[in-house]
Amino acid sequence: MERAAYIDRARSLLDGVADRRVILGITGAPGAGKSTFAQWLVQALADAGIEVAYVPMDGFHLATTELVRLCRADRKGAPDTFDVGGYRALLQRVRGERADIWAPSFDRTLEEPVAGAVPIAADCRLVVTEGNYLLHDDGGWADIRPQLDEVWFCLAADDVRLQRLIARRVEFGQDPIAADAWARGSDQRNADLVAATAARADLIVSVD
Repeated sequence: MERAAYIDRARSLLDGVADRRVILGITGAPGAGKSTFAQWLVQALADAGIEVAYVPMDGFHLATTELVRLCRADRKGAPDTFDVGGYRALLQRVRGERADIWAPSFDRTLEEPVAGAVPIAADCRLVVTEGNYLLHDDGGWADIRPQLDEVWFCLAADDVRLQRLIARRVEFGQDPIAADAWARGSDQRNADLVAATAARADLIVSVD
């Protein structure tokens, strides 16, 4: 699809919906380019005059101290290292409340979530939320898909994904050897989980 077609499809989700916000999910494996695509889409919709907000799922990472306590720090990014219940509750609020809402974000420099960092204005009509596990159906994640009007899956070649992951970790201060090991280890295990959900998506987005 051409870029304009993605904008038109996102806009069409608003048709006939006047009593609540619409939520579009963008998912895909780590390094697939879903954050870049989601942020581009949000800006394009804003430029078209639509009141839109971007809400990353990464704001619901558990804090590092909690991951250490739970012995999950070496698997950060796996489905059970997020507050899925908190994410579900936010999406329910976004759909059901036409009020100002603040969502958390994730600071990659700190590698920690930051509360109340993403404003969703009361007059916002469309929210684009992005993350790995929007179509995952285990451990509470099955409750996420019903909150979303559509979910688009970003697909990229594995070698492209891998290089993006390594480059991103190096950019934020990780040793290149450690970055490579994490990308091929923990990130790859998570990518395999996410890849298995692609068939449930409403649309496949090629982002190579």
